Amino acid sequence: MNCQECNERPATLRFTQVVNGEKTEVHLCEGCAQGKGEMFMFGGSPGFSVNNLLAGLFNMNAAMQKPTEEPFSSSSVLQCNKCKMTFDKFVEVGRFGCANCYETFKDYLDPILKRVHSGNVEHHGKIPQRIGGEIHVKKKILQLKAHLQELIQQEEFEKAAEIRDEVRSLEKNLKNGGGQ
Repeated sequence: MNCQECNERPATLRFTQVVNGEKTEVHLCEGCAQGKGEMFMFGGSPGFSVNNLLAGLFNMNAAMQKPTEEPFSSSSVLQCNKCKMTFDKFVEVGRFGCANCYETFKDYLDPILKRVHSGNVEHHGKIPQRIGGEIHVKKKILQLKAHLQELIQQEEFEKAAEIRDEVRSLEKNLKNGGGQ
């Protein structure tokens, strides 16, 4: 399908809007989408951008505040030490200035990411079931070893021994080429 704006290049982006149960779809090429500044207008209604969405998510003051301090107090401004971007600027722009910003603003991002990703803040990735047998086993071994350490810390040695035996069994299976 060609871009509905320029009718020259293939459409690579699809924008869908549902208003009062009425669905509208528009297909654009990357050039036209960028030309609109990542904004897309539907019949004269206000535009929508991914940056606006992020800014809306990050503008939730209750989620951004740490329990013991005000995030935007006048005494200190949270700023990346490499690119000098402030959190206010990030909220306005919707993009980080550098990779270090992720670490600088981590305390303020975790509550937002938890809300957006149903409580998850770490990316674990997905592995296709049919080709990732060995990878799944290795991942399970790592999880069991972490659980084993927790049980040892809690001095639950009987459960720890069961987990240890399960880890050994999985490792033996893995060495013998039995992915699962």
